[in-house]
Amino acid sequence: FRIYAVAYMLIAYILYYKFNNPSCLLVGKIHASARSLTATPLIHGDIAINLQRNADPCSAAGCKWPKTGGYVYVPVIISNYQESLTIMNSLISFYEKTCIRFMWKRHWHKDFLFFYPGSGCWSHLGRLPGGQAISLQKFGCLNFGIVQHEVLHALGFHHEQVRSDRDDHVIIHFENVKRGREHNFEKEETNNLGSPYDFNSIMHYGNFAFSKNKRPTIVARGNPHLVFGLAKEMNSNDIARVNALYECGKF
Repeated sequence: FRIYAVAYMLIAYILYYKFNNPSCLLVGKIHASARSLTATPLIHGDIAINLQRNADPCSAAGCKWPKTGGYVYVPVIISNYQESLTIMNSLISFYEKTCIRFMWKRHWHKDFLFFYPGSGCWSHLGRLPGGQAISLQKFGCLNFGIVQHEVLHALGFHHEQVRSDRDDHVIIHFENVKRGREHNFEKEETNNLGSPYDFNSIMHYGNFAFSKNKRPTIVARGNPHLVFGLAKEMNSNDIARVNALYECGKF
């Protein structure tokens, strides 16, 4: 299924850009905006701060992408043709088990995701008015799981280790965190959707994230030797959370 879906999207991508020629001016404006966002402060390592949004859980209608006819359609632009196959393969992975559907942006779409080879790997949290960037640096970020991770941020999901009940499951060793990086471990008032804390989530950072001394910054309670943060793709809990937040039903 995934092979055919990727092929279909790739053919559609080629035909769309060859014959419809979406406004280069629009893409240029978005790209300039995306470049300016690289100077935007990041929280939790890869979430761009939006000064117009507070720290409330991403559960309100304004933070979620709209749903039509049982599916959530998210318009996208991929700025670099050479990188499109890797990105599309990750996007299509959502088709198999969720109601999320990605489609090429047309001129009437006001809100959309703009994938571009920026500085580092980062995304915004939830849907923003107008085009929002997802930065995927050419070397280091063009990876199936990393694309899924950043897209999940855009769909409204925080990192696992900052969820509201994290202190019941992990210990944050701030004494081992690099100076100036402490904010990456600030706990959020998240909507956990009744799901269990998951060390194997694609959204969980590793034991040594932002370490200044090669000592762990995150340790599992009750099992200090547990290794985590190694997920290569979404697992069943990640998928279940998407379906719960967007009320997808059974897939």
